[in-house]
Amino acid sequence: MAQFEPMVARICASNECDRDLARELAQDVWLAIWKALPAFRGESTPKTFVARIAQFRAISHVAQRARMPLSAALSEDLVSPHPQPEVQALEAGQRNQLLSAVQRLPLAYRQVVILTLEDFPPPEVAVMLGVSANVVAVRLTRARSMLRELLNPGDA
Repeated sequence: MAQFEPMVARICASNECDRDLARELAQDVWLAIWKALPAFRGESTPKTFVARIAQFRAISHVAQRARMPLSAALSEDLVSPHPQPEVQALEAGQRNQLLSAVQRLPLAYRQVVILTLEDFPPPEVAVMLGVSANVVAVRLTRARSMLRELLNPGDA
């Protein structure tokens, strides 16, 4: 669990904007992994096994959330009791901007980006998603283009 916890957390955060709900989703993923462990036959690496379960659980979570009514956003003038150093704030802002851009990608592109960022090679991503390696390469190229436009509008 310690080895794959950061990956699972990133997959959950990439699919759920609310941090608390992303943590709950991660707990659901770990429960699903625990339940699926007896069925693990070693046909893939443990990392692939964990990522595949996390990806599918995140998709079902997003589908369930889409059917729920939207909640009201919190006010922007809430003050944090924990001041952050400027460098950490800038890095967090960049991470949040990238995460937000990834979350805005269509699901097919988002999946490829998330799994690629988790260091899965295209052939493994293709197997996990049930598509060809060429489809993964095309989706990744298109996703990069979409991310560039989302992160730097007007630079195209």
